[in-house]
Amino acid sequence: MVKPKQKISDRQVKSGSKPSVHAVILAGGAGERFWPRSRRAFPKPLMEVVGGQTLLEATLERAHKVAESGQVWLVCGHEHARAMRDASGLSPSRVLVEPERRNTAMAVAWAAQRIVAKDPDAVMVVLSADHHIPDAKSFAESIKRAAWVAQNEDVLVTLGIRPTRPETGYGYIHLGREMGEGFGGLHRVRRFVEKPDQARAKRYVSLGDYLWNAGVFIWAASTLLREIEVCAPDLHKALAPLRKSGVGRARAPVEAAYKRAPSVPIDVAVLEKSRRVCTLPVEFAWSDVGTWESLGEQLGMGQKHRGGPGGQPNVDDLGNCVVGGDVLALESTDNLVWGSDRVVALLGVEDLAVIDTDDVILITKISRSSDVRKVVAELKRKGRDHLT
Repeated sequence: MVKPKQKISDRQVKSGSKPSVHAVILAGGAGERFWPRSRRAFPKPLMEVVGGQTLLEATLERAHKVAESGQVWLVCGHEHARAMRDASGLSPSRVLVEPERRNTAMAVAWAAQRIVAKDPDAVMVVLSADHHIPDAKSFAESIKRAAWVAQNEDVLVTLGIRPTRPETGYGYIHLGREMGEGFGGLHRVRRFVEKPDQARAKRYVSLGDYLWNAGVFIWAASTLLREIEVCAPDLHKALAPLRKSGVGRARAPVEAAYKRAPSVPIDVAVLEKSRRVCTLPVEFAWSDVGTWESLGEQLGMGQKHRGGPGGQPNVDDLGNCVVGGDVLALESTDNLVWGSDRVVALLGVEDLAVIDTDDVILITKISRSSDVRKVVAELKRKGRDHLT
């Protein structure tokens, strides 16, 4: 039985012993909702979509604000391994290359197993390579607060974001009661809701006690592995070859573990079942830049007359946001356009995403951008994988 740990106060959060924090960046997703710009051969984290940086570069900067350089890790798929190693600049031993896709539960568990073998008392921060968080300072402060609690309590922490729209492409957290003094403003989680329909998403936003699940997690690596044993026994069994190999980098144990592992998100495998889950509500802006609608929101689409000093140079007087290319918009409002080498002309349309690449043009209502993956699925079904 785990011995209860002593509660910590907010004062200790600021002045006590510093946790040993390891940051793990997940970069194995397909990014299908960002198609056709995001492809299997060129994943979303390597794209410059906001602020002149790739999403991976920005994520690495945030990771280095909360973890020492030797304690930043990246998990990616084998098809992108070389590009991710080159782009990240991390030591090869800190880039964990998955032999096959098994969703985030296995990716996080493998990283936790490697970290705890090297640093048994480590606190682990899980980040996604495709998130956009403009306020890096507030982000780092929130991670520091959550890490203090994770070091001293056997809890699994997720950051909760105040929703700005009824987004159907995000998971939601139903906020519970505050956990009290010594828990740094953390709340219990009543339940997780995965990607609701439009009606439920609108209701959640109006109620005010639902947060977006940011997919940013903070916990002691050892605590997570114990909770995997309790909540996800199939995953725990799959990890057996990795437990035996310790800190070794041999591929055989990794491949054996992945063959046995269930393909499931960490939220479903552990967080939805664990009794140790809590959330830290945060106020800073966040987006997974996972849809064309979320990118438009980040760039100020629909906010007219933003092109002047201090405004958004991408947005014209009618709220059209041009990410790139040569675009002519007449009598058209609130559209997101990413052009290519040819001119894209809009006439009398509104609320569209128009994405032009060398081989594909996507045109969709911006509100339907979460459903773009349906196009990818249909292309695969018809044997046109080269377009995905």
